Amino acid sequence: MIELDGSQGEGGGQILRTALALSLITGQPFRIQNIRAKRPKPGLMRQHLACVQAAVAVGGGAQHTQAVNSQGQAVQVGETTLHFTPGPITAGDYEFAVGSAGSCMLVLQTVLWPLLLATAPSALLLRGGTHNPMAPSASYLQQVFQSWSGADEYLFEIELRRHGFYPAGGGEVAVRLFPPPQGLRSFSLMQRGALRSAHAQCLHAGLPKGVAQRELAILKNALGWADEQLHDRALRANEGPGNALMVVLQYEYITELFTSFGEKGVSAEQVARDVLQEVRAYQQSQAPVGPHLADQLMIPLALAALNQSAGQFWATELTEHSRTNAQVIEQFLPVRFVMREPGDGVVVTVEKTVDSIPNSPPAHVNTAQAAI
Repeated sequence: MIELDGSQGEGGGQILRTALALSLITGQPFRIQNIRAKRPKPGLMRQHLACVQAAVAVGGGAQHTQAVNSQGQAVQVGETTLHFTPGPITAGDYEFAVGSAGSCMLVLQTVLWPLLLATAPSALLLRGGTHNPMAPSASYLQQVFQSWSGADEYLFEIELRRHGFYPAGGGEVAVRLFPPPQGLRSFSLMQRGALRSAHAQCLHAGLPKGVAQRELAILKNALGWADEQLHDRALRANEGPGNALMVVLQYEYITELFTSFGEKGVSAEQVARDVLQEVRAYQQSQAPVGPHLADQLMIPLALAALNQSAGQFWATELTEHSRTNAQVIEQFLPVRFVMREPGDGVVVTVEKTVDSIPNSPPAHVNTAQAAI
């Protein structure tokens, strides 16, 4: 039984999601206390409970995987303690609904790596928030993160059927996952390469006319971009209200995406200045990996290192979120993260510390259909 303290490090939901994913992969049970202790509303919220329920489903359902509170009862919203005992990873077709504007992309984050280590493809239908300030958006995962297997092929495909903004939610995303036949491969991401393209896109629904033009005008003047690099994408009114301003930089070896979100009481100009600040910080560094992508790369880098040579990446910075994620991964996997600061950013290397995972992933895969 691995013991986790949910108040460690950044003290948020990432500790829970990483633990759920790696528990399924390794077969190791865990107990976590003080879930999300450093958040304004500690404990499980609806999107975190959806992550737990998704992990149970992927672990063969309640007959094989247990997720209970300290009294041995099924966990509910508000719980601060979870005992999780995993079953075998089960590939199949699943539907997971958050039931609020909470991010359904965080549900995907929970089950992504277990299902990518299965021996059969899976299909997911996810409902909830798709573009939230505190989670990777569906657009981000579509454009930045689909192919990080250490090879060129995509690991998954995302079809964004309906946008879901905070606070309304209501988004829908279909995902197909393709486990790589040779397993996850280690990678070295130490340079950007030449800049191939750059553009901005403003998603908006149910907002006053002119908001998108004002946001894009700030970026045009600050970055010196041409009109064809600025995309005004109006969505159906019933997908809003909502606004996401994104800047996409595509290099030879990496694509990075930066986003700011419109909020009540925040001007369009401020939304543009917020994303512009992130873009300029990235451009001032030579490191290829931005702070949000660094967090996403931790698990695949560690899993790939178990079978191959050490992988590495060079990040502009490592957030407390990423450092905490690394600490949790080290509790489940026989790996060690080495972080050094060369003066510009942080270079992260992961090394295997023993010959194999204490409890290997299941050798067989069941196929099933489930919905929660």
